[in-house]
Amino acid sequence: MPFQLVPPNEVRRVQYTYVLLSEADGRFYIGATSNLRKRLGLHTAGRVPSTGFRRPLKLIYYEGCLNADDAYRRERYLKSGRGGRYLRARLASSLAGIKRPQVGTALARPGESR
Repeated sequence: MPFQLVPPNEVRRVQYTYVLLSEADGRFYIGATSNLRKRLGLHTAGRVPSTGFRRPLKLIYYEGCLNADDAYRRERYLKSGRGGRYLRARLASSLAGIKRPQVGTALARPGESR
């Protein structure tokens, strides 16, 4: 029998922890969900209050867990100081190729300097 992560008689929904990068302010948004495609659609459409004003957003990382508690625990870790350092180190090559706006420049009005 080939290796399987979930036994064939057991049905589980994968829970995801994900990281979005705001192209407007260069900051991360970290979340968890059971339906990653649907949640990304909500973010893209501006229907998530915490990211609606930070669009456009780009999915830069996600992990799958077999248990919702594990996914939410991972979300909390990635939001912590140590988790943020882990994430930046883990994504160093990916982030090096992405132009991120400098903090404060996204909020400046046209013709206004900071």
